[in-house]
Amino acid sequence: MDSSVDHFLNFISVEKGLAANTVAAYACDLAIYSNYLKQSENIEGPEHIDSLMIVRFLTHLRDRGLAPRSRARALSTMRHFHRFLVREGHTTADPTTRIDAPRTRARLPHLLSTVEVEALLEAPRADTHVARRDRAMLEVLYATGMRVSELIGLQHADIKLDIGCLNVMGKGSKQRLIPLGEVALEFLSDYLQNVRPLMTKGRIRQEVFLNTRGGKLSRQGFWKKLKGYALVAGINKTVYPHLLRHSFATHLLENGADLRAVQAMLGHADVSTTQIYTHVIQERLKQVHQQYHPRG
Repeated sequence: MDSSVDHFLNFISVEKGLAANTVAAYACDLAIYSNYLKQSENIEGPEHIDSLMIVRFLTHLRDRGLAPRSRARALSTMRHFHRFLVREGHTTADPTTRIDAPRTRARLPHLLSTVEVEALLEAPRADTHVARRDRAMLEVLYATGMRVSELIGLQHADIKLDIGCLNVMGKGSKQRLIPLGEVALEFLSDYLQNVRPLMTKGRIRQEVFLNTRGGKLSRQGFWKKLKGYALVAGINKTVYPHLLRHSFATHLLENGADLRAVQAMLGHADVSTTQIYTHVIQERLKQVHQQYHPRG
């Protein structure tokens, strides 16, 4: 099992180019799966795995208290793993073929109202290098709907100021071009021209957004800053970077944007992933109707 898992992880990392965090998630799921097979099923190699073992493993995860969504993710990992083994000729059959995923309830994403977004964007009020950098980051994040990892990993060559766009490297090393908008472009230009040169301290750096020491900004560092600005803005919600992504998509659709255009800007491979935001809008309309209609 160990060598098969190693081959699969190498495949998704090197050949498919999946992000390090995604590969780590696959590795974690497969480690749990492999340990179960060795300890509970006395299985050493994938060629002896059958569908009943898959069912027992999913039952084992349920008994450990894993939610349906987590069990569904584990099954998805096993599907990819066994399909890879069949495709590469290591095994002749995929034992996950007829296994149904645990039923999960679709969770609608949380989001900020436009008023809350405005308050959050204006929270970095001080006229300091850090505050001006943070305002630029927040404006870019909301203007583009980028993932925080994409924002942190943004390279200087990715910025197309002449056409007001960013060239974003997303999941699976797929690139997409996203418009910035005038306001975000203004704050980003200020940061690039007047703040970033002082942060580089004379060194050449490719990353756009830098920490106070002139190095690459971490995701944790940005998350901590965001939570602090949410307090300053008086937002009584748990605020995290992906919340701005959810808000970006929902606000676009609320104002009449085409679903396919939003899909392209978010970098979703399947439009069904983007459709969750139309459900958010529908739920909000229902709430408004129930609250304000005389017979609601």
